[in-house]
Amino acid sequence: MCGICGVVFLDPERRVDAEVLVAMRDTLAPRGPDEAGVYLDGNVGLASRRLSIIDLAEGHQPMANEDESVWVVFNGEIYNFKEVRQFLQTRGHKFRTNSDTEVILHAYEEEGLDCLGRFNGMFAFALYDKKARHLFIARDRIGVKPLHYIWDSRHFMFASEIKALLRDASVSRELDPLSLSKYLTYEYVPAPHSMFRGIQKLEPGHLLLLDIVRGTLTKRRYWDIPLFDDNLGYKREDDYREELLDRLEESVRLRLVSDVPIGIFLSGGIDSSTVAAFANKHHGSPIVAFTIAFDDKSFDESAYATRVGRTLGVDHRIETFNSGKMCEILPRVVDAMDEPLADASILPTYLLSEFAARHVKVVMGGDGGDELFAGYPTFQALKLIRYYDILPHEIRNLILKCAQAMPVSHRNFSFDFKFKQLLRGAGVSREIMFFLWMGSFTEREKRDLLTEEIWDQVKTQNTFEDLFDYIKESNLKNEVERALYLMMKLYLQDDVLVKVDRASMANSLEVRAPFLDYTFVEFAVQLPTLLKLRRLTTKYLLKRAATSLLPREITHRPKKGFGIPVGKWILDDLREMFQDYLGDARIRREGVFNPAFVRRLLDDHLARRRDNRKLLWTLLTFQLWRERWLSS
Repeated sequence: MCGICGVVFLDPERRVDAEVLVAMRDTLAPRGPDEAGVYLDGNVGLASRRLSIIDLAEGHQPMANEDESVWVVFNGEIYNFKEVRQFLQTRGHKFRTNSDTEVILHAYEEEGLDCLGRFNGMFAFALYDKKARHLFIARDRIGVKPLHYIWDSRHFMFASEIKALLRDASVSRELDPLSLSKYLTYEYVPAPHSMFRGIQKLEPGHLLLLDIVRGTLTKRRYWDIPLFDDNLGYKREDDYREELLDRLEESVRLRLVSDVPIGIFLSGGIDSSTVAAFANKHHGSPIVAFTIAFDDKSFDESAYATRVGRTLGVDHRIETFNSGKMCEILPRVVDAMDEPLADASILPTYLLSEFAARHVKVVMGGDGGDELFAGYPTFQALKLIRYYDILPHEIRNLILKCAQAMPVSHRNFSFDFKFKQLLRGAGVSREIMFFLWMGSFTEREKRDLLTEEIWDQVKTQNTFEDLFDYIKESNLKNEVERALYLMMKLYLQDDVLVKVDRASMANSLEVRAPFLDYTFVEFAVQLPTLLKLRRLTTKYLLKRAATSLLPREITHRPKKGFGIPVGKWILDDLREMFQDYLGDARIRREGVFNPAFVRRLLDDHLARRRDNRKLLWTLLTFQLWRERWLSS
C-alpha cells in the first residue's frame, strides 16, 4: 500500500522540479511511512511513499523493468500476483523481486494496456514507458484505491490524494460551485468531479493514456459492473447459497496474502462477522479482531461483536470511546480529508483505524455487503413509499402534519427520524428520492441556503446529472436493481470507499474488502432480485447463508449502522463549534450561504423543534474543510 504522485510536462525542454515533486510525495507520508522514492527523467517525474506489505526487502518504488525502459509507481495490492507471475514466467519473463509491483511491469510488457484484465486487486498505478513516450494510469474496477489528476494540455499531474497536488503553488484552490451543489445534495462529491475547479478523479474501472509526444490524454473504461434487470435464476436457492459461501470464502482467503500481521474490523454486523468467520478459519491461528464501543448505548454494537468473537474464537480487542474523544479527533479527520465528506461515520472509522494500526498493518472489513445485497433501510423504504403514493391527497397531507408534530429524538435511527426522512423524498422520481433519503439538502432547501451569487452559477445545472447518466447507461428497468447499481456507482465509490481509504491511510493502515472482489461482485449482481430483497427482508440470501457460520441473533438482527450521536452533540459537546462556524458574521463574510437560513436551521435544532442533524453536519463539515483547505 502506498501513496503515489507524478508530473509530466509536454514541453521536452521543461524539467520537473524535484523539490516540488518530493513535497508532493511527502504530503502522502501517512499512506507510506516505510520508504520513499523518486524517479526523474527530464520532463517526467514519478514518486511514491511505501507501506511495506508484500516483499518487505525488495519491493522498492518507483520500480523499473530490466532495461529501465518502463517505470511504475503503484498503490494497492494485486491479490492474484503469484498466479499472474507464474503465467509471465512461462512467457519468458525474469523476476528480480517477489513483489506484486513487478508483476505489473512484466504484464504490461507482455500485453500492453490489456494487462488490466489479469489483475484481481485494489490498485491505482502510473506506468511510464520511455520508448513509447506515454504514461499509462489505471484505477481498480470498484474504486477501492483513489487517483486524482490535473490536465491543462500543457502538463499533467496525478496523486493519490488532492492534498499532494495542492503542494504545487501553481494549482488553483478555487471552489467549484457545481461540486458544492452536488456535495450539499449527496454529502460527497461524485467522480469525476472534485470540490476544486480543475482537479478531477479518475473513475473506477477506467484508464488514462497520456501520449507525451502528441500531447493527448485519452480516457477509457476497461470494466463495468455487469447489468441484470431481474435475473429469474436457473438454480435452486440452496445452490446459490452454497455458491455465495464458496465465493466469499475464496475472496477472503485470497486477501490473507501478506508478509505482515493481518486483522479484522468486527462491528458485529453480518458483513464483517461473515468475513471474520472465514478469515479466522484460514488464518492458522486466532485472528485479531478490532471493535470500538460507544458510551451512548443507542449507537453501541460492541455486545454483538463480543458475541461473534466468542463464537468464532478470535483474539477480540475492544476499545471504548466517548463523544469527547471523537470531538478531539475532528481536526485530524479534517486534515485527512482534502474534500468535504458529510458522512459522520468517518469519525468512528478513523478511531477504529487508529486502534487497529497500533497492532497490525492490514485489516479486512465488510464494506460492499449492503450495496450488493440491498442492506440499507432505504431499500425497504423504496417498497413502503409505494403505499404512501397511492393514498388520497388529503390523507398524505394529514400524514405530513402528523410527522411534523412528532417529538424529536436523537437516538440512533429513531422512528421519528426515519419516518420524516422517508417523507422528504415524496413527489420526485424514485432515483432522486432514494438519494434524498441518503443525503442532505433538497433542491428547494439549496435555493434558500445558497447566496444569489452562488445560486446563479448552479441553478441551470443539473445536480443529478451523474445519477441520470448512470441510469441511461444501465438501461435497467427493475427499481431495486437500478437502486443497487446507483448505490455502487455513487454512494459506495464516492462515500464509503473514500471514507475508509482516508481514515485508514491517515493511520498507515491497509483495509481489504472481500465483498468487493470483482469476481464476487459479478456473481452478486446476477443473483435474482428476490434473493437480495424479499418483501422487507434485506440481504435475504446472505442472511440465509451466514446462518451456517454465525448465531441467528447476528444474522437476523436489524441494521444499526456505524453512526455517532451528531444530534446530541449539536445540543451539547459541539454546540459552541456549530455556533461559531455557522454564526452570522462568518457565514456572511464567506459569501457562500445565506446566514438567515443557516441560523434558522441551527435555532430550530437547538430548540428541539426539528432534527436538522444531517443538514447542520453537512454545513459544519464544509466549513471546517473550507477553513483548512481553501484558506491555506
